[in-house]
Amino acid sequence: MTTPDKIWFTRCPVPTAGGLAHRLGWLDGAFAASGLEVGVLQDAGPELARHHFDHDLLGLFREGGNVPALSARSAGAPTRLIGLTWIEEWQSILVRPGSGVAGAGDLRGARVALPGWAATRAQSFPRAMALHGAKGALAQGGLTLDDVTFTEVAVDPSPSVGRGARGRAPSWPGLEELARGEVDAVYAKGARAAEQARGLGLEVAVDLDAHPDPRTRVNNGTPRPITVHERLLDERPDLVVTFLAQALRAASWAAGDLGRVREILAGETGSGADGVATAYRRGFHRSLHPGLPADRLGLLAVQKDFLLVHGFLDADVDLDAWTAPEPLRLAQEQIAAEAGAEVAV
Repeated sequence: MTTPDKIWFTRCPVPTAGGLAHRLGWLDGAFAASGLEVGVLQDAGPELARHHFDHDLLGLFREGGNVPALSARSAGAPTRLIGLTWIEEWQSILVRPGSGVAGAGDLRGARVALPGWAATRAQSFPRAMALHGAKGALAQGGLTLDDVTFTEVAVDPSPSVGRGARGRAPSWPGLEELARGEVDAVYAKGARAAEQARGLGLEVAVDLDAHPDPRTRVNNGTPRPITVHERLLDERPDLVVTFLAQALRAASWAAGDLGRVREILAGETGSGADGVATAYRRGFHRSLHPGLPADRLGLLAVQKDFLLVHGFLDADVDLDAWTAPEPLRLAQEQIAAEAGAEVAV
């Protein structure tokens, strides 16, 4: 039986149940009982941090964007999908004031920012986000990707989190180009982008969160997967259940303490309180629980198909074969049993 030398957890600048559990110290406490230390992957240096994208590390739990997760799986990474969340986090199409673009239908003929390709498909997630975000917005106006012109923009390769970030928040790709008039529209999401857009005086032309059909918001973080190394799941399923149980506990805690959640997210996202309040709207703190319901898996399939068509995957991904529901079921049963015991007492 294999036991990893250390449990590793990836940090993304987004709200995750695992991230909250880590910040609250609950992951450290839970794995200490098994004699294991928990480390933040992005703080471990570039040799280990690269596994955020290829997931070739035995003790790694990755809760982050689905583009790197799907890309790694499509390239043959031995991972399993053990949970999904769906969290609305301010997805918008931004324009300059006075542009005349007041809605999705006005985007016809616009120059839309498109981040360039990175060194790998997995690292090209900013490009994938911009492309799918544009598609979702255009669909609201009865338009397609063929109705706009894409203009490539540079991407800041600096780490978003971890020691390499040095407390600096990289600019969202395309915002400065938009402010200078080099493009007409930019897809943006999350607290940091909201704060930067406000600082540049940019306006929201399309609020993707306002549309009733969630398929228009399918993107890198919607839905957001939790993945684990296949060998760890096969040989130490107890450790996988431990992680998920702590994530579920953190999600339940978050539902009752919005103020503290926002405080934590301000640190995680590298933005201020205003950015967090804009990006994560009323009630978001009650939707952090991981799950694997059919509707979330269906939305992940929409994203997977989009990524395959547009060249972000090496090959198709069999979502049924990738998904491992048993650990989450056991974690949920563990939480329910504990709650039942507390009621009995």
